[in-house]
Amino acid sequence: MLQTQRRVLILVENLPSPFDRRVWQEATTLHSYGYVVSIICPTGKGYEKEYESIDGIHIYRYHLPFEAEGAKGYLIEYSLALFHTFRLAWKVYFKHGFDVIHACNPPDLLFLIGGFFKILMRKKFIFDHHDINPELYEAKFGRRDFFYKLLVLFERWTFKTADVSIATNESYKRIAIERGGMDPDKVFVVRSGPKLDRLKIIPPKEDLKRGRKYLIGYVGVMGAQEGIDLLLQAACYLIKELGRTDVHFGLVGGGTSLAEMKQMAIDLGIDDFVTFTGRVPDQELLEMLNTADICVNPDVANEMNDKSTMNKIMEYMALGKPIVQFDLTEGKVSAQRASLYAKKNDPKDMAEKILQLLDDPELRKQMGEFGRNRVKNELEWRYEAPNLLAAYSAILTDQS
Repeated sequence: MLQTQRRVLILVENLPSPFDRRVWQEATTLHSYGYVVSIICPTGKGYEKEYESIDGIHIYRYHLPFEAEGAKGYLIEYSLALFHTFRLAWKVYFKHGFDVIHACNPPDLLFLIGGFFKILMRKKFIFDHHDINPELYEAKFGRRDFFYKLLVLFERWTFKTADVSIATNESYKRIAIERGGMDPDKVFVVRSGPKLDRLKIIPPKEDLKRGRKYLIGYVGVMGAQEGIDLLLQAACYLIKELGRTDVHFGLVGGGTSLAEMKQMAIDLGIDDFVTFTGRVPDQELLEMLNTADICVNPDVANEMNDKSTMNKIMEYMALGKPIVQFDLTEGKVSAQRASLYAKKNDPKDMAEKILQLLDDPELRKQMGEFGRNRVKNELEWRYEAPNLLAAYSAILTDQS
């Protein structure tokens, strides 16, 4: 327990708390070690109260009127988010106080608030680097134009403002050091390790297979960068060309491309073989993944996804599921022998890898056991929590 209670304000713009599991794990860990924790985040995902206290953590939320698309939409969204975050930061300051601002991107604009309180109020600033936004922009729009360069500039200013930065993996740590100019001793890797008390192994629900022998599971966002179109092409090839009509695909998650992907399944003539659940409660997600014989990650091979660690990979591993994904750097670092790796953005090769696992139950078992043990012995959140606490120790030691 800390001798003097430290106070932390966590800023999140893209997801509400406690829905954002990484942020919530960080918040609850800090709280359990004696920190007073407040969070400012948007409403959504069923969390609509402007204020509530959950597990001793103070959560202040603001409403964003729409989910942005396009440059103008993001400009409006981020301007509103900054206004509300700054407004609520003062509310937290006077009601609970804070010694540290812990800002999670996107966007790379929260340094404006962190910098304000750092310069004028002598507060410390931690940058929690969740997304590499220049690469995300390039992946979405296919160009390195003025806006790309602007994002690189915002990222650099964020790192320059930060007293300490937190990276989700070694690729992000290199970016913090090489592109952001951070002192390596001030960059801490805190992976988004799952908690096994949440990801429980439960009996399968056979009706989710829709009368077929095998279920291929996916959980995640239905967006442009998640490669659901490639997964549907792989499913079509597996079913129609390779003749595997004994498989069903269960895809869990919502997003801007959900309606488009449902229509694509119809256009491909495989809609009878695919269930889109949309966003569902954790229990239904667990039922789908526990029933799955194989889990897939079709994330598009690009600079963004190659350098990013995907939570779904570790969730699949935590549940002992063999995985098929494209050959991406951080995906291989996480999964190792728990996954087969298809050629980048090649749906036919993904289908072939799925077929290989369908026909080899012993390999499926070995891969699932390897993944489960890797999470239990190396990747679970309890192994990452000390790194988070070390980052705070470094920043607060400097302060004292």
